[in-house]
Amino acid sequence: MIAFPEISDERRMEMLAPQPGRARVVIDTDAANEVDDQFAITWGLLSPERLDIEAIVAAPFSRAYFREPLLAAARADVEDSTAGEVDDIAAWLHRLRAAGIEPEDVEFETTAEGMELSFAEIGTLMGLLGMSSDGMAFRGADRFMESPGDIVDSEGARRIIEAAMADDDRLLHVVAIGALTNIAAALLMEPEIINRMVVSWTSGFPTFVGFSNSPSMNLVQDQHASRLLFDSGVPLLYLPGYYIGEQLVMSLPESERWVDGRGEIGSYLHYLYTHNRLRTQRLVEPFPGQSWVCWDFINFAWLIDPTWVPTMFLPTPTLDEDLIWQHYPGRPLMSEATDVDRDAVFRDFFSKLDQHSKTVDKLPQGVGLAPPDTACC
Repeated sequence: MIAFPEISDERRMEMLAPQPGRARVVIDTDAANEVDDQFAITWGLLSPERLDIEAIVAAPFSRAYFREPLLAAARADVEDSTAGEVDDIAAWLHRLRAAGIEPEDVEFETTAEGMELSFAEIGTLMGLLGMSSDGMAFRGADRFMESPGDIVDSEGARRIIEAAMADDDRLLHVVAIGALTNIAAALLMEPEIINRMVVSWTSGFPTFVGFSNSPSMNLVQDQHASRLLFDSGVPLLYLPGYYIGEQLVMSLPESERWVDGRGEIGSYLHYLYTHNRLRTQRLVEPFPGQSWVCWDFINFAWLIDPTWVPTMFLPTPTLDEDLIWQHYPGRPLMSEATDVDRDAVFRDFFSKLDQHSKTVDKLPQGVGLAPPDTACC
């Protein structure tokens, strides 16, 4: 195991404290995975008063780990379930069979394809905002780690190192809204960066929960990288998805009222909301009361206004083989979110999107790219 520099708890608390002015930010994102990344990245790019975004790195992703549970459910001939609108395997199997689709025929993107889709999506988002992705968007890893010390080198991982080691008095904030492969590679290649950056990551359950974090896609895809984040000692803001981030629910009527038509980017985001690639894969049709969790807003919320995301300091846990939190004395401190002000977050996002649309309406037509005519996946 690589020896990482030691940081005192006092210094760690200073690094994790809210800072005035504009924060230096690198975003690491599986932007094409579903739809929340696109909303969150747009909010970040529309918040230059607080965020100095220096790079956006494409993280790898693949939902292929669902293949075996789906096939196992088919072999067991499980009964239909109404327990989960999207994630319940039995309900998904029932919908497939009703549509005459064999579970073996469900297609999943490879890890490399997921990264490339995300890289392209970053360019699309920036184009729709009238921004250039040249020198801003970087490809990340094309696979996950295969062992604890496996370095999956990429231009994105090296860009994280470059940003962290830059001659700037401000700390770098790495906003991690996907699997951690790129960040783990950067940590392993240049351990010194833990003295110069903070990582905020959304995934899993709060650390007081005593059961497996295996439902968390961000955490389960690259388990070596997930464990490294908690064992490296890098100053960490942990933002639990379940119970905390999942409060960031947006309804279809809200998207229709406050997102659709707000410039080309607003129309595209609404298109993504109504053509969610995950719902398409799971054969989930629109229904009354439909909503979606914009999990990744929480990382940006803390940077834009820390009062919207209350946090507390506590010893960093570890993840055991079953992805259950384990707590040991003497571990370094980290910061963990305990709540999120959902209404404040959406008020700010909708307001900035509206202001952007009023600005671009005054510009010549044709800024950015038009939303695609075909489905997003």
